[in-house]
Parts: sequence; structure tokens; C-alpha cells
Amino acid sequence: MQNLSEQDKTILRTAAYGAVTLLSTADANGSPHKLATAGYLALNSAIGPIGHVLAEKSKLHNLGGKSVAAIADQVLPALTASMVLIAEHDPAEADNFRDIVATAVDAALEARGGSPSPILIQITDMISEVLAR
Repeated sequence: MQNLSEQDKTILRTAAYGAVTLLSTADANGSPHKLATAGYLALNSAIGPIGHVLAEKSKLHNLGGKSVAAIADQVLPALTASMVLIAEHDPAEADNFRDIVATAVDAALEARGGSPSPILIQITDMISEVLAR
């Protein structure tokens, strides 16, 4: 994952942190802060080349959408772009990225407690579908 531009790194961070942001925003009536905290901690614990990229400090400007739809419009294409980007730079890291994002999503859902709402299940399925491509 060497030779990534700052734009490439921003795409990866937008995808990973955006997936957690999307879930926490969709859980407005539940425990959005618990979801976000658990998911972000999981991302901050990532290892390998992707972990290094996610650990870099940077402001993600496009995750402040006013609705779940607006955030999804940013995050889902970033997830797709991330998978393409990783395949071009280091295909072996694609599974690592999938695992990191899936772990963060799982951590977020577990922190919520109880069973996830239908909307959280739907969003989790969308994230999984994009990562599986």
C-alpha cells in the first residue's frame, strides 16, 4: 500500500470511517454515540498497511451529511472506490480492508445492545455487498 496519494488515503478513510458514521446516523433513536465510539475504536485498532492509513490524522469533510441518504451517497461510492484502489495497489490487502470494515461494523452493532433495527440490518447488508464486489 505504498505510493498512495493523499487523495487515495482520504478515500480509504472516508470509506472505513464513513461506514461507521452511516450506521450511527441511522440509529438516531438508539445509541448512535455508542455505535460510533465502538466502530471508531475498532478502526483505530486496525493493523497492517490499511491500519497505518486509517491511523493517520486527517479531517474527513464529506461525512457531515444532514441525512442517512446524504451520508450513504458519500460512503457507498467510497467503499467501492476503496476496493478498486486496493486491488490496483496491493490486491492482497483487499481481504484485510474488508475484515477491518466488517469488524468495525460488528463492533458498532454489538455496542448498541439488543437486536439491530431493520434499517441497521439493511445498511449493514449494503456495506457488505459493496465490500464483496
